[in-house]
Amino acid sequence: MKPTTKNTKIFLFSCASALCLIMVLALKFPKQKLTKETNISEALVALGESLPKHARPNATAEQIQQGTDLVFKGRTIGPDGKKSKYISRFYTCTSCHSPAKEDPSIASFDPQSRLDYAVENGQKFLQGSTFYGIANRESWYNDDYEKKYGDLVKPARNSLAESTQLCAKVCSSGRYLEDWELEAILAYYWNNQLKIKDLNISEEELMLMGNPKDEKKSLSTLKSKYATKSPATFGKSPSRQDLGFEGIKGDPVNGKKVYEFSCMSCHQDGGVSGIAFTNSKVDFQKFKRSIGKKSDYNLYDIVRNGTYAGQGKPRYMPLYPKERMSDQQLEDLRAFIEQEAN
Repeated sequence: MKPTTKNTKIFLFSCASALCLIMVLALKFPKQKLTKETNISEALVALGESLPKHARPNATAEQIQQGTDLVFKGRTIGPDGKKSKYISRFYTCTSCHSPAKEDPSIASFDPQSRLDYAVENGQKFLQGSTFYGIANRESWYNDDYEKKYGDLVKPARNSLAESTQLCAKVCSSGRYLEDWELEAILAYYWNNQLKIKDLNISEEELMLMGNPKDEKKSLSTLKSKYATKSPATFGKSPSRQDLGFEGIKGDPVNGKKVYEFSCMSCHQDGGVSGIAFTNSKVDFQKFKRSIGKKSDYNLYDIVRNGTYAGQGKPRYMPLYPKERMSDQQLEDLRAFIEQEAN
């Protein structure tokens, strides 16, 4: 059949319509290749979310290294080529925060599972939440931290940048970060994201997320696999410290783990605390005598309430929320102390 102008127009219109349909379908159902090495932020963007304000996808290798130095050492080489001032003369970020994965399950906060994981992997059992995946959380200084820091947590709760500044100035008894330092630490955070392999995601779920028919459902599934906030519930000392927590029997074997991987992580020669503990009977007897008394060695009060940095005394002990050390673990610690004191 001899082509006509009309037939040509119909053919071109059909091709254009088909092309538009393909483009719409491609936008609606993107074929995003998700692998076990994919960062969580990439998966979230593929499912329709925007990057958070603290995202630093274009951070340079130099910024990431500067951020790493600041987190681990408290100072780095600045833009002027000189060593920067210490953020704090008393602490670094890793004094209270682990830089590594610390929970066998990223989706839950079980202090005993975390303690077992710490023992298995030779990690400290610390008060602060891990920096691994901090960039994938959506809030910080959560829940009961307002009781300790008051209005200071309001700008920090929904901003990773502001929470970092609060930690640098107040929590570490230090100073506010300069702009370039904050940018470097945010770059470090962004480079230390969770990956798909850290989550309990099946191959089928991963495949569906890569080409989802329901983005909201896939997004909900993904976020159910990791914690978007680190909860903080402040506990209390038992009403009768001489009797301990009602209905809880301490296990000295587990208490030894708490003592070695928590207490001794700071209270040792060369540690960040000005007070070093030992495994001597004298020390354990001192701890035992302090139960029920107003003393910095009262294990219930010091763990649940911590101490505060005061004038002339910038070193202090941060408290342990219940998600970081349970009442059971406190009783275990007491059982170990009493065993060693006898």
